[in-house]
Amino acid sequence: MTTVLFVTQIVLTLILTVLVLLQKSSSIGLGAYSGSNESVFGAKGPAGFLVKATFTVGLLFVFNTIALGYLYNKSHNESVVDTIKTESAVPAAPALPSAPSAPAAPQAPAEQ
Repeated sequence: MTTVLFVTQIVLTLILTVLVLLQKSSSIGLGAYSGSNESVFGAKGPAGFLVKATFTVGLLFVFNTIALGYLYNKSHNESVVDTIKTESAVPAAPALPSAPSAPAAPQAPAEQ
């Protein structure tokens, strides 16, 4: 299921990118390629159609993103931290060479 949604996400991304680039802006952009045939989209030209199509595809993109996030979170509920072993990762420090032992303290004579 997530594979279908991933493919849909890629297709929606490409369509949304093309729709945004085709819209007329202050510096025409790629909208110059669709400007000669404005009568196909109605009296207002392609502006109304492209705005509605961009909004619709953008809304589908958002819903698809939410669905992908929900399904991925539901199927992958393990954390990377769960895979860490609980054994000590740091090896024990090697024993230092022992210092010569100090002479024992004198003891008091035992009382009788």
